[in-house]
Amino acid sequence: MIRSFLLLISILASVNAYSLTLPKPSATPGGIVIMPLQGIDAERLPNAWYRSNRVMVVPSIDTPYANQAKWLAVIGIPLSAKHTEKQLLVANGISFPFHIKEKEYQAQYLTIKNKKHVNPDPEQVARWRREKAEMTAAFKQWTTPATPVTEFTLPAQGPFSSPFGLKRFFNKQPRNPHSGLDIAAPMGDPIQAPAPGSVAAVGEYFFNGNTVILDHGNGLTSMYCHMSKIDVKLGDTVNPGDLIGKIGKTGRVTGPHLHWSVSLNNTRVDPLLFVAEKSQ
Repeated sequence: MIRSFLLLISILASVNAYSLTLPKPSATPGGIVIMPLQGIDAERLPNAWYRSNRVMVVPSIDTPYANQAKWLAVIGIPLSAKHTEKQLLVANGISFPFHIKEKEYQAQYLTIKNKKHVNPDPEQVARWRREKAEMTAAFKQWTTPATPVTEFTLPAQGPFSSPFGLKRFFNKQPRNPHSGLDIAAPMGDPIQAPAPGSVAAVGEYFFNGNTVILDHGNGLTSMYCHMSKIDVKLGDTVNPGDLIGKIGKTGRVTGPHLHWSVSLNNTRVDPLLFVAEKSQ
């Protein structure tokens, strides 16, 4: 009890000191819902869940929601979510139903030269499944930093070549929607940490190539794919601007770029919702 109280005091003090900036709300598939937890006045950080995944909860102090509730749930909405379905968050045993709006994403057609990256053989499928389990474990990792991370800077400089949410077709075959943001940049350009965190996974993956996953706490992670070089190792602590690797074209790619994805409650969401307009 004493430890929980001290953690809460640390969080509240840090939030006040750093003036918490919330991500941009977008109640759509692939977006973020900010839910005031009305009726929960507990001093201890509430425990919130959505679709079997734990959800980030932050104090409402110095936010536009301060007069509505003491705590805010910051919920990532899956691209697969249907606007016709009622969504449900449960926090401290209290149900908070909500709805989302429909959003139509554009289609993208890509030609992949390496046919195995479109139709992998059984051995490659088995490899991908092992790698997916490793990445999912990193996405579901839960840590509680003293200062909640709710804002990013861009990890690389360059035009956005493929936005989040695109309906993708590889060699005319439909595949899962684009779950990240592609930033086009020259080979070897730096990739920098967009916020404080720690390295939760490092690997050379079949589809993603050289990859780093950062844990920013409270169910918020970010992933960096197709790197030519990785400059961090598992367990490293990073600060904003730290070099984590370099732009490359490893894995399933059509050219050098960074695939940057952001996961909130084990759900891939639009990374730009966490980036201030002035940083884009």
